[in-house]
Amino acid sequence: MSTTTPHSTRRVVSNVVKGCLGNLIEWFDWFVYATFSIYFAKVFFPEGSQTAQLLAAAAVFAVGFLMRPLGGWLLGMYADRFGRKNALAFSVLLMGVGSLAIALSPGYDKIGIAAPIVLLIARLLQGLSVGGEFGSSATYLSEIATPGRRGFYSSFQYVSITLGQLTALTIMIALQFLLTEEQMYSFGWRIPFVIGAVAGLVVMLLRRGMDESVHYEKELAARAQAKSEGKDVSKLVGLRALAKYPKQLAAVFGLALGGTVAFYVYTSYMQKYMVNTSGISKEDAAMISFIALLLFTCIQPLVGWFSDKYGRRVVMLFFSIGGTLVTVPVLTLLGKTSNVFAAFGLMMLGLVFVSGYTALSAIIKAEMFPTHVRALGVGLPHAIVAAVFGGTSEPIALALKQAGHESMFFWYVTGCIAITLIAALSVKEPSKNSQLEAALTEETAAKREPQPV
Repeated sequence: MSTTTPHSTRRVVSNVVKGCLGNLIEWFDWFVYATFSIYFAKVFFPEGSQTAQLLAAAAVFAVGFLMRPLGGWLLGMYADRFGRKNALAFSVLLMGVGSLAIALSPGYDKIGIAAPIVLLIARLLQGLSVGGEFGSSATYLSEIATPGRRGFYSSFQYVSITLGQLTALTIMIALQFLLTEEQMYSFGWRIPFVIGAVAGLVVMLLRRGMDESVHYEKELAARAQAKSEGKDVSKLVGLRALAKYPKQLAAVFGLALGGTVAFYVYTSYMQKYMVNTSGISKEDAAMISFIALLLFTCIQPLVGWFSDKYGRRVVMLFFSIGGTLVTVPVLTLLGKTSNVFAAFGLMMLGLVFVSGYTALSAIIKAEMFPTHVRALGVGLPHAIVAAVFGGTSEPIALALKQAGHESMFFWYVTGCIAITLIAALSVKEPSKNSQLEAALTEETAAKREPQPV
């Protein structure tokens, strides 16, 4: 284990690429469910209207989110105690196992109620995985990055997340071209889950070859020194240690709320919204989503670089002010158009504002916590927000549509983003008080006081 100099630029790029490849597969597996639910909802649930079947599938998607706080807690503590790369390797293995279970599960017509139960268990396992993945990945990318360019490098977390969605969409478009609609409903939807399971195993081995971050290595050395001096280091990791940072936790909750809801609305739910409300065909909706998400991916590093130069807070305000103002008009107009070009423009407009959150999601949170609780501090509150608000966004939208009050959902999203606006106005510039740039000395190892938010 090296505890000397920071990694070279080449090593930084290599580790960022390895971390992002794993993140891509994790989120590919996660979003394959949302992308292909149009085809497999009827396989696992009794006959009914398309909206009812999608609602049932979305409910299982939401239940999977309930495991994310547990994953954020357990894998966050694991990453803080035993290292970032070990936690990342384990999380991707869990995701692959869940994908394999879905791929091999018989349908409702073969095993009855056991089919949705298998689906539910697999999604719970994947929820545990992705709950731990976010905090560990955000922490690793933020720590491994070059000082002064942390916003740029850490923005690749959502590049890889979105590339995971794009990969899922690419496979959908390819399968739609190669298979008939009947074949898609019969067996075609299982193919991406098999791909995800195999890729998960490969990426687990790849992640074990990553360098550990210098921040964690210094923290580990400080703990070893403290332990050799007879000090109790058992309380440096976990919820009790994290409880010393209430302002930081509140800030992460507030900043994550609107961004998480907006992200899921404009990415995973948007395709269903165009099919189920706008009346756009499945094929056109998939293509619109693919092109929009590809451009969205390209925006992330630019926004991250901008935050390095001009600060995190101004970028977060761009998202929260813009999102509060445009959400209702964008979703209202999108629901009333079947024109593919208009639909693309409206989706892209929403994603431009969302990029103000996604590009900073890792770094703005990681900068608030010291090394010994960083993975847990980033991962746990984000996972709770994702479970309570992100995972329920789609079921709430579909339930309100079925009840005849779809427009209420637009105001719900606006309200969530407005809470993020309040949080963004309340925090001090995170990059000016960054815990990532503070040297870990024996003094800070012995006495860790929360920094101002």
